[in-house]
Amino acid sequence: MCLAVPGKLIDRADDRATVDCNGNRLRICSVLTPDAQPGDWVLVHAGFSITTLEEADALETWSYLKNEAEVLDR
Repeated sequence: MCLAVPGKLIDRADDRATVDCNGNRLRICSVLTPDAQPGDWVLVHAGFSITTLEEADALETWSYLKNEAEVLDR
């Protein structure tokens, strides 16, 4: 199973970027999202930002993942 997670774009230089994924900072390739700017939310998969998304959708996804992790810990 593959999973893409939301990340908030922190900085960007050419086709490289740093995203914050729920407190974890990752260096990614941003070639697939050329219009994304720092402050935007992107969906990250396999080291690439693959699309932009709305903040509400990103936060809803992180909330869902947190709840599922809590269920699995029981």
